[in-house]
Amino acid sequence: MTITHPHLSAVPDRLAHEAAVRDGVRAMLRLAGEDPDRDGLTDTPSRFLKAWLEMTARPGDPEDLLAVMFDDAGPVDEMVVVGPVAFTSVCEHHLLPFTGHAVIAYIPTSGVVGLSKLPRLLEHYARRPQVQERLTRQITDALSALVPNQGTACLIRATHTCASMRGVRKEAPMTTTSLTGLFRDDPAARAEFLAAAR
Repeated sequence: MTITHPHLSAVPDRLAHEAAVRDGVRAMLRLAGEDPDRDGLTDTPSRFLKAWLEMTARPGDPEDLLAVMFDDAGPVDEMVVVGPVAFTSVCEHHLLPFTGHAVIAYIPTSGVVGLSKLPRLLEHYARRPQVQERLTRQITDALSALVPNQGTACLIRATHTCASMRGVRKEAPMTTTSLTGLFRDDPAARAEFLAAAR
């Protein structure tokens, strides 16, 4: 089985790690009282490995994603908002998925980034073992550093299967925000963003 993943070339002993993952999945199945050699489970370790690598394959580097700016949008000094954008990530504490939507905004000072770039930025940070609070902040940090702006904002609402499938076993949606610049300092800008994110 050949698996493509942008970070695999940097992993020493890659094939040994892949074999160890498959062995680990077989051990987990045995621990759950299953026979990993029965019909339906024989290919599960390989399928799990392929799915894991697909879920953690990050699309592009933020510096490349946000490098292309469009100056022909006319004078832009008002809020640009994208979303809600759906995403799936993996909780770094339990390696279980969490899913939700992000609303991302910035107030440009010169030029705008392409419409597809902000969802790709979200994907870049979501496709790794993650926590929602850090994911929200990483979006605004990257925008603040790479796009000329007067402020950046991100609001994420997500449901975590580590809460709904285990532990409390309840749907417990969580909302996190990260605000910089005018979104943090100007109540009107903050209110406008939160109204748009609603």
